[in-house]
Amino acid sequence: MTIDFTKNHFDLFHLPISFQMDLAALDAAYRDVQREVHPDKFTTASDAEKRLAAQWATRANEAYQTLKTPLNRGRYFLKIHGIETEEESNTAMPLEFLMQQMEWREAVVDARSNKDEAKLDALATQKNADEKLLFGQLSAELNQPSTFAEARLTVRKLRFTEKLGEEIDDAFEAVER
Repeated sequence: MTIDFTKNHFDLFHLPISFQMDLAALDAAYRDVQREVHPDKFTTASDAEKRLAAQWATRANEAYQTLKTPLNRGRYFLKIHGIETEEESNTAMPLEFLMQQMEWREAVVDARSNKDEAKLDALATQKNADEKLLFGQLSAELNQPSTFAEARLTVRKLRFTEKLGEEIDDAFEAVER
């Protein structure tokens, strides 16, 4: 078994480096790699070969988890093109976007305290629509190297909407209790 740990996630699965992803092809490629490194194939192997197979399986799992999720795939796509999203260190956002986020979060708190599932449904629908637009924007930005820098901001915006979705889900759980 020859393992090249320098391959990027796309190369590992023999997939084109692209934000657009054929998830069925990703699933099939992941299963192929997992079959090759499954522990059952290494029952008589040396300890070193077993460790290498386990490392390879771990790497394949990490790569699969990264590529199957659009936001993680966008982050990774930018990273392999030398662009860090700086989500932890760069909190600069357009004022209009931040104001919308604050309004949505206040609405979630209000709906939660009033046990208003209809309001939470409406907020989830709006968040999903906004997120869909942002993913479309990200896809377009990642198609042109000249707009990769703008994609960094879009990824950060999508992280905000992801967190908002988590807050809405938590509020639904609290209301249903």
